[in-house]
Amino acid sequence: MKARTYGFRTGLLACTLLLGGCGGSIQARNVDIKKAFLVNPTMYTKGNGDQAIYRYVKPGVNLKKYTKVLVDPVIIVKEAELDADQLENYQKLANNAYAFLTSDISKDYKIVNSTGPDVMRFQFAIVDADSSKPVRNLLSSVSPVGIGMTIVKYGATGKPSGVGEVTAEMKATDSLTGELLGAALDHRVGDKTPQSIIDTWYNADEALKYWSKRVRFVMCKARGDADCVKP
Repeated sequence: MKARTYGFRTGLLACTLLLGGCGGSIQARNVDIKKAFLVNPTMYTKGNGDQAIYRYVKPGVNLKKYTKVLVDPVIIVKEAELDADQLENYQKLANNAYAFLTSDISKDYKIVNSTGPDVMRFQFAIVDADSSKPVRNLLSSVSPVGIGMTIVKYGATGKPSGVGEVTAEMKATDSLTGELLGAALDHRVGDKTPQSIIDTWYNADEALKYWSKRVRFVMCKARGDADCVKP
């Protein structure tokens, strides 16, 4: 895997501009629960609707007692298995995830660096990730055969052809007692957004942005607030 680049690729830009599009990621149909890293997978139940594919919420949880959040550095689960280029890409994703999370969570909580009685600890792990494949993505977007193959693949797997993807797990605990407040395991894949042809990690970044906003929304609901912003 080559390190990510943001330069325009000759011959692809013109086609990209013609395609249009928005978004960047959609929820996959499933995720292997055995990939759970932060919590015992037996604690998870299947989510419904737009919830995470697998989730856990402490019965009767109320986050009103917490006014601060300690956000751990993002974990790269496969770190030992990655070569130098792969690790560089994963580390950029991890850095971005941390920035997205702290930015969104800080809108409702003070971000701190130590534990305390009113501090919630939040952990986020990148379990697996893959970049988009620009040529395959472009062909499946603009050619009749490619579109047909994309439809068939999406119908079978929930993932369009040639797009990026990322699996992540997140966990919230009481920073002093370690009591588990909530956790989620989710898998998002790219849509056919043309930006993923230019930046092969665009889909993964968009998934991370979505999750950070979703975390804020879920925390808002758990506090019982009425003005929660759904991503």
